[in-house]
Formats: sequence, structure tokens, C-alpha cells
Amino acid sequence: MPADPPVAHAGRVTETEIEALRATYEPFTESVRRLVDVAIRTNADAATIAAAKEAVDRVVADLDASATDGPFGVRFSADGQPMAWGNVVIGVRNAVAPPLVVHHEADGSVWTEFELGAAYEGPAGHVHGGVCAMVLDHVLGATAHKPGKPAVTGTLTTRFRRGTRLGCPLRAEAHIDRVEGVKTFVVGRILDPEGVTVEAEGIFLYPRR
Repeated sequence: MPADPPVAHAGRVTETEIEALRATYEPFTESVRRLVDVAIRTNADAATIAAAKEAVDRVVADLDASATDGPFGVRFSADGQPMAWGNVVIGVRNAVAPPLVVHHEADGSVWTEFELGAAYEGPAGHVHGGVCAMVLDHVLGATAHKPGKPAVTGTLTTRFRRGTRLGCPLRAEAHIDRVEGVKTFVVGRILDPEGVTVEAEGIFLYPRR
């Protein structure tokens, strides 16, 4: 049998421990993500659904026996890098997260490519506007983050140019427009293969410690 992974405690963990945790929990979370998606789309009969509910309830009871109280929070690697694995946008242990992988360019801009399925539906066949805003909030904020000094959202203004379709390749990108004192002004957008669907402007701040 494979060795048990290290416990994801609040202290700092080594790179080896991080990889062991990722190898254990990331595939599991992806399976839960698929469960959420297929639970929305299935047309199974009542008996099949009842049996599936019983199986899911058993798994939930088994996992709950070792669950910690409260949210996952942010843990840190041995070199101080944050592990935001419970994050609703990028969390590798959060089945609600797509999850996004945000890429940082040398000029300070950021981008991510992703696809959203049935779990993110608002208008029929399209992504919920609140989900688009959530994605842009995270991507715009990523431009303002500094090592050990995360930025928080002051304001976020979104303009919906047209519907963002489910099940097609999407890209979100952002860059810093200007900095005025403690305020970082950022602009960004979501695109599908036909062009821009949502635009956003945000002001990000560094909280006082």
C-alpha cells in the first residue's frame, strides 16, 4: 500500500511533502469536480440516483471523520510560498474551482486559459455573470500581488459585452494600468474564440498590517 501523505497542517511543509500532498489530493479533487458536473447532466433513473446518493453519503461520512474545523486557509511551503489550495478560483483541493493556473509575464501582465462546464451556468448555455466577475477579480488581483504582500480588492467594475459560453476555450488576461500611492489600477478581460466577452477595471490595495 502507498505511504500516507503528510498532514496538511498550518505550519510550513517541505517541497517533498507538498508533492506528496498534491499527488494524493489533486486527483481526488478532480474526481469530485467530475462528479459535480455529471450530477448536473445525468438522466439516470431514480434507483440509480438513490444508489449513488447512498455511496456518496458513505464517502462523505468517511472523510468527515478526519476533517478539520473551518476553512482550509493558506498554508506555506518551507520557502514561504503560499499554498492557497482551498481557494475558490485556483485551489487544487477545491472542487468548485475550475481551477485556474495564472501565468505571470516579465512585463507584469498575467493570463490564464480555462474552460467552464455545467457547474458554472447562469443563462442557459452561458457562464453566470458572477462567475465571470470572480475570475476577473482573481486575475486582475494577481497583477498587483507582491511576494509576501498580497493585494486586496478595493473596487471591481465589470462590463458584459456579450454572453460567455460554457464548454469553449476561454482566456482571461490583465495588466496594471497605473499606480497611485497605495492604489494599483488594473484592467483585464475575458475572451472566447470570437473575442472579448467581459471587460473589467479594478483598484487593488495593500492592507495595513
